[in-house]
Amino acid sequence: MTQSQDNLPTTPIAEFFDALEENLIALILGLMTLVTFVNVVMRYLFNDSLIWGLEVVLILFAWLVLLGIPYGFKKTSHLGVDAVINMLPSRGHRILAILSALACVVYAALLMKGAWDYWAPFAGLQPTTGRWFPTGIDSGVRDRAFYVTDQIPMLGIFRWLEAAINYGDSYDKLPRVVPYFIIPLSAALLLLRVVQATIRIILGTQSILIVSHEAEEDVERVAAHPAHPEYEE
Repeated sequence: MTQSQDNLPTTPIAEFFDALEENLIALILGLMTLVTFVNVVMRYLFNDSLIWGLEVVLILFAWLVLLGIPYGFKKTSHLGVDAVINMLPSRGHRILAILSALACVVYAALLMKGAWDYWAPFAGLQPTTGRWFPTGIDSGVRDRAFYVTDQIPMLGIFRWLEAAINYGDSYDKLPRVVPYFIIPLSAALLLLRVVQATIRIILGTQSILIVSHEAEEDVERVAAHPAHPEYEE
């Protein structure tokens, strides 16, 4: 059976970051709803709209998905197929769980390299060389720090980017480096969460990376306890 991360021992630091991630995800979802609602009201009641509304919602949706992936690994809430694993004895089950976790670590590391290589030019930085793993710094890639979003206006809190990465030239719209930052951030979080899960599997405090037979376990728990008096005839 899969042990949910919610049932594992927690620390005050872990609880803090849990609350931070959950509140950030909730905030993003709330902002998406708010911007969409305001846009609908403006369009149908005032024949107007937030010209940047759709682009903001698309960016927030991407942030929501990309932050949710590593969070799902931390909470073992990703779905998977475990039919073959469950046919094996406990030793074989453990070996395959460790191998699959190590494969996910390699995959997450490759995603981290790709995420950095994609985002770096937009930040005025250089990507890495090497097709699979970093072998150095590629100095021949064109700087893309001047790329901006289509409609989102420039925010004052990001004006420091003009001197930092755009050689002092002003941005008329929000530079793409800001919304694209979620790409390396989520990849780094994914790598961290998979490494943490792999360590737990090796130590025996977690059995597998994915959620397993969640509905069946809930039914078994209900069947194991007497019915609540209010549901009895």
